[in-house]
Amino acid sequence: MRPGAPGSRTTRLELFYDLVFVFAFLSFTTLAATELTPANLYRFLLVLALLWWSWTGFARMGNALRADQGVLPLVGFVTVAATFLLVLSAPGAFQDRPGGLPGPLVFAGSYFVIRMAQLTILGWAERADPVRRRRLLLRALVPTVATALLVVAGTVPTRLPPGPFAVGLQLALWTLALLVEYVVGLTLARHWWVVVSAGHWAERHALMVLVALGESIIALGLGPKTGLPLTGPVTIAALLGILIVAALWWAYFDTLAFALEQALHQARDPTARLRLTRDVYTFLHLPVIVGTILFALGLKDLLAEAAAPENPSWGLPLGGFWVTVFYGGISLYLLSLAGCWWLALREVHRPLLVTVVALAAVAPLVAPIPELIALGVLAVLTVAGVAWETRSENGRRRRVRELALEEQLAAEAEQSRWRQRHL
Repeated sequence: MRPGAPGSRTTRLELFYDLVFVFAFLSFTTLAATELTPANLYRFLLVLALLWWSWTGFARMGNALRADQGVLPLVGFVTVAATFLLVLSAPGAFQDRPGGLPGPLVFAGSYFVIRMAQLTILGWAERADPVRRRRLLLRALVPTVATALLVVAGTVPTRLPPGPFAVGLQLALWTLALLVEYVVGLTLARHWWVVVSAGHWAERHALMVLVALGESIIALGLGPKTGLPLTGPVTIAALLGILIVAALWWAYFDTLAFALEQALHQARDPTARLRLTRDVYTFLHLPVIVGTILFALGLKDLLAEAAAPENPSWGLPLGGFWVTVFYGGISLYLLSLAGCWWLALREVHRPLLVTVVALAAVAPLVAPIPELIALGVLAVLTVAGVAWETRSENGRRRRVRELALEEQLAAEAEQSRWRQRHL
């Protein structure tokens, strides 16, 4: 195994691993859309949070070590296989389906393999440090306890009569497993978690935001099924959806992604860097992903109804539940971006906050109106808020982007000099 370096970036193996998450987001969105109830939506969020924690462990491993060197590709392939199996077993993660392997056990076992593979590699890399070596068993206990809770939760439907109590107990066990991983895991991480390459860490999370935005594009292209009729309502919904996704991309990648990476580079103190790594990236990027997936989930349902010939031209009334999914997803995304600005740079970005307030105020008013009109209102508010955010940055945007461009040009020049000497 070869250690990572301060200037390392994302490897092709890590991009290969992220391909599984393209499938995961698509599968979870489709699964949630088939039977979207509040309890099922919460199950969807629990699975997504556990999957995010698995991905975070792989990102940490790729930051500490070169993921495409030595034995790491083999571990990466094992992780990819286990993650793919985890996604396949997600429909039966809460209640086993007839036929095939037991879904809850396959899901819990796959999760355990992913987490233990990551901890084994990190423990082997840190074997020369006696303090970290002694803490390895304690760190390994965290995913073990979480997996045990998932296994117990999977047996609830077979041991208790169906009803609210059984559902509540199962969701409570899953929530406890999630808290064990996040709270205990991050508490222990303060003693050993070091970000070697700030650029790698920022790039990995930015790529996952891009994958989540891609799920919205896939939802527009496929809808509830392949081959949507290109009717007027479907065309309008697709164009409005693309407009909103483009605005979401701009809100993150135009300036914020560069600013966060630069702040992480400037955080020389290990405690300050850990705080940015944990709070801004591990914690706040999860609601960014969730908000994007919720919006994609709403698009799937809207396209299904827009394509139905028996529905009115402008669609059925959006309704309270779907307005929460649509407007709540975009609000969660923008609010998380505002939180990133504040935690990383101590800047209050009022346009983002005002846009969130406007979405919350308008949401009850658009619930009874047709879906396409409600989507149009969402597009207008989102694009206006992001445009206001871009216009009101008071020189910050120009400075951040110029610095990012200078860094890119310097890196390209150095690479060109190296290639001229050695290739």
